[in-house]
Amino acid sequence: MKTYLLQRFGVDGLAIKDAPIPEPGPGQVLVKMRAWSLNYRDVLVVRGIYAPKLRLPFQILSDGVGEVVATGAGVTQVKVGERVAGAFMQKWVEGEPDAEKSESALGGAIPGVAAEYVVLDSDGAVPVPEHLSDEEAATLPCAAVTAWHALVSSGKLAAGETVLVQGTGAVSIFALQFARMLGARVIATSSSDAKLERVRALGASDVINYKTRTEWGRQARELTGRRGVDHVVEVGGAGTLPQSLEAVRIGGRISLIGVLTGGAVNPIPVLMKNITVQGIYVGSRAMFDAMNNAIAVNGLKPIIDRVFSFDELPQALKHMESGAHFGKIVVKV
Repeated sequence: MKTYLLQRFGVDGLAIKDAPIPEPGPGQVLVKMRAWSLNYRDVLVVRGIYAPKLRLPFQILSDGVGEVVATGAGVTQVKVGERVAGAFMQKWVEGEPDAEKSESALGGAIPGVAAEYVVLDSDGAVPVPEHLSDEEAATLPCAAVTAWHALVSSGKLAAGETVLVQGTGAVSIFALQFARMLGARVIATSSSDAKLERVRALGASDVINYKTRTEWGRQARELTGRRGVDHVVEVGGAGTLPQSLEAVRIGGRISLIGVLTGGAVNPIPVLMKNITVQGIYVGSRAMFDAMNNAIAVNGLKPIIDRVFSFDELPQALKHMESGAHFGKIVVKV
């Protein structure tokens, strides 16, 4: 089989290598991959920023979908012929995260799915909604579960509440889709008026260009009658958090997901406004299952920016790094 190995840090350090098809052990399944999707984390891994001491060569990528072609002893959860995605953390089935579960993250803590065949834990092989294409199903494990965890599993989003999403990356787009699916209002930000028109078409009731309106937190609060938004999906990090603190209502919630920007943060608004700020690191298998049920019932379709071929994975990573994408970037295996 063919596999992508990172032999040295940098996109130019990726190489396609031949390797034997692995065999599933007890409690494992062998999956023939059909599609992968990219996350910004993959760019950081390749550049050597995410895990500078990563042992090379390393098989990258966390997200993908494929068909179960063999099972090891004792596997009862999935069967041969079933289409599955790999759970981001193979050992996080349910409950709270811990160190052991975090150390089972594909494409970072353990080798990823950038190969024609991969072995997954049977608990970490998640059946995907039937109405989705392979490319669409491949987008779910990281970005979609993260958005679901933030707004639903932890955020307990209710119809009629207001959600602020930042930018048009995959987590923000999934958060917009889930919020609208649940009857919530969405305010979206971007630096591109063209992208803002696209998020408006997806159901955002209000949009803010944060380049022309740098005090976008204040504008978001004004759009809610100065009450503030109920939930903020915070993907920027320290550089955008002050505006999120301005936008959120007293007693509101900020789900801290991304670290795309740097800067200092004044914690006083967190105290004075009684805000809940929670870090969200993807989610459990149980969250993935619950999300898939909701996606299937509502017929939700992920938004795909572009599909690359197997040989174009380096170009796909460069496209991700450029920030020009809208939604998910996918590679067809």
